[in-house]
Amino acid sequence: MSFELECPIDFKKVNENKVRLTALWVLLVVVLFVYTRWNVLIALLVVDFTYRAFEFDAYSLLNKLSDVVIFLVKIPAKPIDQAPKLFAAKIGLLFTIAILASTYTSYQTTTIVLSGILIFFAFLESFLGFCAGCYVYTFFQKILK
Repeated sequence: MSFELECPIDFKKVNENKVRLTALWVLLVVVLFVYTRWNVLIALLVVDFTYRAFEFDAYSLLNKLSDVVIFLVKIPAKPIDQAPKLFAAKIGLLFTIAILASTYTSYQTTTIVLSGILIFFAFLESFLGFCAGCYVYTFFQKILK
């Protein structure tokens, strides 16, 4: 039995280095949230993921921060298809909404578990260039067929 990934494709390109740097900012913000419990941090991520998930990247604070670092450090662009990253941003949006909801409903264990999962996937993307979105997408495609 073979396993073949079915990643979404839209033939629009984004800079993989920028995506990975943005994932690092997500990781740092969620770690800071876990440490401080400042709900505003997760609320800001909800807004930022919304912008990125629905292609309003120009309004994303984390993307702007990544642009500045890329410009200052002169990190070269590495084109990659944007569709898997949009799908991953939508999953990130769902996670941050769930984290915010669990925080406001005092489900602390759920908040920590969801935050840990988001940290883990942001780490994978940022440091290893591993996008779990394709695996999730493939899983859903197989279920829906």
